[in-house]
Amino acid sequence: MIKGIIFDIDGVLLDSMGIWDDLGARYLRSIGARPEEGLQEVLFSMSMEQGANYLREHYHLDKSSAEILDGISGMLEEFYYDEVLPKSGAKELMEYMKGKGVKMVAATSSPRLHVERALERNGMQKYLDKIFTNTEVGESKHSPKIYDMAAKYMGTAPDETLVFEDSLYALKTAKTAGYVTVGVYDAKGEPDQEGMKDTGDHYIKEMTLFPKIYEDKLA
Repeated sequence: MIKGIIFDIDGVLLDSMGIWDDLGARYLRSIGARPEEGLQEVLFSMSMEQGANYLREHYHLDKSSAEILDGISGMLEEFYYDEVLPKSGAKELMEYMKGKGVKMVAATSSPRLHVERALERNGMQKYLDKIFTNTEVGESKHSPKIYDMAAKYMGTAPDETLVFEDSLYALKTAKTAGYVTVGVYDAKGEPDQEGMKDTGDHYIKEMTLFPKIYEDKLA
């Protein structure tokens, strides 16, 4: 029986993956540097801090990692504060799970203030008991630490906790750690959708499809 849910935010709760597709390249162009082909694939599984370090070292930038991070954060701020919308069906799913008495938290690699403002503006913050960030946890989603902390907060064991992720590496981390995993399709996210299908305990192309899975297999 499922007692808790850990939602990723970008690509799961928020339709925000488009901004991440070009973010590293956009930042480099803004300071006169030329991004290499495939940069997004390199940055995809990194936290923002790791990405800033990579850009500084790989492109030999005359800036500190903190300065690079500030520049990237400025680009993101306007998008999250004023533009981003919920992923289709996400808000309705949260309302449905609330009605079932399932606890909900989020685990994200994005800055806390950005996602909090976006979720609050879209009426979604009220469904979450807490948001955990990789920056505050101190490890990326290559480690299960953020999921373990979130489950501990809810008082749920891994095998009674759902993890919704739209990236394969994070889905693998949660699956290996014993969580019940749901792979979520996003058109601008994970390129290896077959890997998502093979790895997750469940796979959905639309958030609106999950209540049937819950009723049939997890309730």
